[in-house]
Amino acid sequence: MADPDPEPVTSRAGHRLGAPETLGISTLDPAHRPPVMPAGRHVTIRVHMLDDTEELFDVSVKASGKVLFDLVCTHMNLIEGDYFGLEFQNHQKMTVWLDPIKPIIKQLRRPKHTTLRFAVKYFPPDHAQLLEELTRYLFALQIKNDISSGRLTCNDTSAALMVSHIMQSEIGDFEESQCRSHLLNNKYIPDQMPLIDKIMEFHSMNVGQTPAESDFQLLEVARRLEMYGVRLHPAKDREGSRLSLAVAHTGVLVFQGHTKINSFNWSKVRKLSFKRKRFLIKLRADGNSSYQDTLEFLMANRDCCKVFWKICVEYHAFFRLFEEPKPKPKPVLFTRGSSFRFSGRTQKQVIDFVRDSEFKKLPFERKHSRVQHNSRLSPLPSPHYQKVPKESGALGDRVDAPSQHQWKESALVSSQGTPQAPVSPAHQNNGHEDRSPPGNAETRGWSRPAHLDQLATGALTNSPYMSTSSAHSHGLLNGQTSLEVGSHSPDVRQPSPLTSPLLNDACSIRTDDEDEVRRKRFPTDRAYFIAKELLTTERTYVKDLEVVTVSFQNIIGQEEDAPESLKKTIFSTLEPLHKFHTGFLREVEQRLALWEGRSNAHIKGDYQRIGDVMLKNLQDLKPLTTNLHKQSDILIELEKACRASRRLEGLCREFELQKVCYVPLNVFILRPLHRLVHYKHILERLCKHYPATHVDFRDCRAALADVSEVVEQLQASIVKMENFQKLLELKKDLIGVDNLVVPGREFIRFGCLSKLSGKGLQQRMFFLFNDVILYSSRGMTATNQFKIHGQLPLHGMTIRESEDEWGVPHAFTLVSQRQSVVVAASSLSEMEKWMEDIDMAVELSKNNNGPSSDVMSCTLTDSKCPDEFSAEGESEDDTTASHISLERAAPHRGNTMVHVCWHRNTSVAMVDFSIAVENQLSGNLLRKFKNSNGWQKLWVVFTNFSLFFYKSHQDDYPLASLPLLGYSVTIPSESENIHKDYVFKLHFKSHVYYFRSESEYTFERWMEVIRSATAPYSRARVQNNKESHAH
Repeated sequence: MADPDPEPVTSRAGHRLGAPETLGISTLDPAHRPPVMPAGRHVTIRVHMLDDTEELFDVSVKASGKVLFDLVCTHMNLIEGDYFGLEFQNHQKMTVWLDPIKPIIKQLRRPKHTTLRFAVKYFPPDHAQLLEELTRYLFALQIKNDISSGRLTCNDTSAALMVSHIMQSEIGDFEESQCRSHLLNNKYIPDQMPLIDKIMEFHSMNVGQTPAESDFQLLEVARRLEMYGVRLHPAKDREGSRLSLAVAHTGVLVFQGHTKINSFNWSKVRKLSFKRKRFLIKLRADGNSSYQDTLEFLMANRDCCKVFWKICVEYHAFFRLFEEPKPKPKPVLFTRGSSFRFSGRTQKQVIDFVRDSEFKKLPFERKHSRVQHNSRLSPLPSPHYQKVPKESGALGDRVDAPSQHQWKESALVSSQGTPQAPVSPAHQNNGHEDRSPPGNAETRGWSRPAHLDQLATGALTNSPYMSTSSAHSHGLLNGQTSLEVGSHSPDVRQPSPLTSPLLNDACSIRTDDEDEVRRKRFPTDRAYFIAKELLTTERTYVKDLEVVTVSFQNIIGQEEDAPESLKKTIFSTLEPLHKFHTGFLREVEQRLALWEGRSNAHIKGDYQRIGDVMLKNLQDLKPLTTNLHKQSDILIELEKACRASRRLEGLCREFELQKVCYVPLNVFILRPLHRLVHYKHILERLCKHYPATHVDFRDCRAALADVSEVVEQLQASIVKMENFQKLLELKKDLIGVDNLVVPGREFIRFGCLSKLSGKGLQQRMFFLFNDVILYSSRGMTATNQFKIHGQLPLHGMTIRESEDEWGVPHAFTLVSQRQSVVVAASSLSEMEKWMEDIDMAVELSKNNNGPSSDVMSCTLTDSKCPDEFSAEGESEDDTTASHISLERAAPHRGNTMVHVCWHRNTSVAMVDFSIAVENQLSGNLLRKFKNSNGWQKLWVVFTNFSLFFYKSHQDDYPLASLPLLGYSVTIPSESENIHKDYVFKLHFKSHVYYFRSESEYTFERWMEVIRSATAPYSRARVQNNKESHAH
């Protein structure tokens, strides 16, 4: 790696990696002494450090590897040294890690002539788990070395982005001539010349970042790369194909070249072993898995197998165990297998140790950074920090597609609300104030002297039990104050300067103290949280619009088979709506920022309302009512085009399988109609909350009148389109249906019932319409569609309970003109819902002619029982498919409501869908698993009876989803030891999740919307809804 400022190598082991005038901070108690050295002859060992310096250490020949490693960590004042190790080339020219238990003399044949390299050994999934600035700095150096050597491969955008953060750390703020000259003289990546302009562009966006912030952003980009922390070990499979094995915190990985082709999670691995040159992975028995029980890989020789096996053992113990495993007792007579074991602290022990201990802050030197040498040149803070948006966070979130508009989020998370005052030169950094927050303090159980808060100038230190969003919003990082311009008193807690969108939406953990501070700092008025719901749901809505206006439109725009009328309809209808709501979202963001007092802390009162913003924009929306009426035209045009072109139909189905299309495409098209209903409910809650004398009441009431008028005009269209959309969605899930979507047909309910036949009770999916009942089983096709096996016309049908007749719980009989069918529901409530809806549908069929009842591809004769007709080609139990986890991705969209009902053995009515679209919600929640300790911050979207989880609201697609049908939502009991406010619990069988919201209002809203998907409504209410939705 090229070095801009060469410095002489320091070889004295006692010398610290620091100078008095540095900005970095390490934590090591001066009373912490070097390890005890065994007696005997000493030998000098050379260690190559991550900053390209070399250090000499005198150790006893009898000393273990741990003694040498502890000397290195003491030399650097490194507390979190457990993430690192010493590697060297053995006599077989293989790179191995120094064993901490064995004596050094038994590992190094020629210690004087062997150079050990200090390097990162364990790469955690999230660098927020690294609590010390020095640790993150060393990780940044490792990333710098990896991209320079070509070990960390990535695309050009990611490479340029990482280099820009490295340069910001080394040379400071962007200056074009200096930046270009530096890139010409220093090589950071193998093929750097073509990317110089892109690197400079990204560097110009990093103005104001301190070296510590740059390290944080560099690691945020790097950890998202597939090759992050990967060390490849060549191998072959049984067919002789060349592969590479690697190990990560999740388990064992398999690569072909630099592409990951497989992974084996630790939870699925039963045993790792090797026999001669064969490396063996034994998996746990899993009926759903297509893998064999034992996988075998061939490596070059036995030593290669053993080296990889050792690092697998260490990785598993470090990330999966709570404490260091105890050594096995030595056998009396014979030994079998290797005696190697993991030695040292696990990651959990490291985090707990740093969190629960007290260390003084000591400076360390950033060898390659020029920033520290220029830190005394400018007496005043740089004005650019307040003017230039922090795009680095947004770019880090989307490494491969950087956007220059991501910075808008900072309007809501910016903490610079206090008037600025000059800062003393002692706290300057490259012309701007040192805003780096200190390390770990009060919330980690420290009793920290006040004067240390004035000395601390470290980087962001994210505890695994802390949320970065909370810390940034309140000026607290692990409970400490951050040094801000104009306030150096330890008693005054100023906001954190790390206010990029990335850091505020980071997937990290929040402490209890920060929760308390947050509730005290931010507005507690219920109206504020209602307005915040408007903001969070509007963000999701605009993203949903972009699925159609950007992603889908780009696909059909290039498709020749797509008719021009369809393209024109989509563009002319949705594009103006997208433009309007983008502007509306911007205004809501600005108003919420003023309401929270972070942008203009001195302004109070006038901006603590939202009615005026909604009234103005709803009046501007009225001219677009015509566009809202045309939503039905898009659905109809799209259906006609798909019927006319199989290629276009296949294209639409492929698009629905993309991650960005997380619900059916037609649902996105109807979003503008549903959004008006959401506005109405939000304004109703505001009007109910405000007294008539409140300054915002009049605007809210006027806005409510406007939106109610539009909703009333569109209500008939909404009900009609919801039914049409549901029929189209069911058509994709069913096989053997010719004319499901016909005028006059209305969907009422579908769900799982057990059908009684000569073979006993068999699971079937039943679909109830206003003219016919269809029943099916899930087929064995690759798409997992449901094959229709019979139909029961409703005209003349009777229904009766038959539990006593057949001795089957919750059984009832459907008697049609052609045949009788005995079915059983999973519960009494399910039976009552089915019987009530069927009775209602039979009555409706008497009063209107309705569509033709024959929807089958081939009509069944009266003399042939549907079961006999389909017995040959039907999958009775399909046990393999029925036990597939719903959370796991499948080739076909496996989270449609039909599949969920099949797995959860339940049913859903059209009324439930209508209620669900009115109860959509999104926002940040803290999630905790049953057996985990920390709370993870996620952006959560509730829609379509499911929770969708994102790392931040800026993400284009969800990380995972959780269908809620069948789940129960409750409040944790005392025995569960969840001593937090605003926590609700989701559980289904053995699956348990806890979620925390930020206020009483948001807690009530999440409980309300989730109950709409998990708890059945009373029959009286369902009946009222059905009558109101009849058409």
